Amino acid sequence: MIEQVQHTITYEVVSSPDELTPQERQVLLLAQQATDKAYAPYSNYLVGAALLLSDGSLHQGTNQENAAYPSGLCAERTLLFGVGSNHPDKKMEMMAVTVRRRNETHFLKACPCGACRQVMAEYQNRQNAPIRLIMQAEDGKITRLKSVEDLLPFMFTKDQL
Repeated sequence: MIEQVQHTITYEVVSSPDELTPQERQVLLLAQQATDKAYAPYSNYLVGAALLLSDGSLHQGTNQENAAYPSGLCAERTLLFGVGSNHPDKKMEMMAVTVRRRNETHFLKACPCGACRQVMAEYQNRQNAPIRLIMQAEDGKITRLKSVEDLLPFMFTKDQL
């Protein structure tokens, strides 16, 4: 017998940064500013990420490319690994991801790759608390999710080992 199951993901699309909370705007702006620091000489695809920790501190990450592709790393993982190493006792509360092309000022739709989603899931599971996500969307809109699980509903966790 085949059972058909439907999984629904609920998220919000905000039409402008003005509709975000001040804290969300701050994290989004920091992610946008991080794109200026991205090292992407090959793709010219500048990704910035920002993270708010439980102590109120803010941190940035950027994509880091390498001529020996695929030796580079995504902005989300540079951020998560750095913060996870240096602040292992702090909860990760909110993360923003933005992207733009070099020499352009408008931001494109930001969507973390599968590897980044899995790393986000690991940190969320590790801290046993959701990490809220804000991602730049098309036309200046912003996608807002309450948890990494909304981005990766079939997470691989230590429970499967």
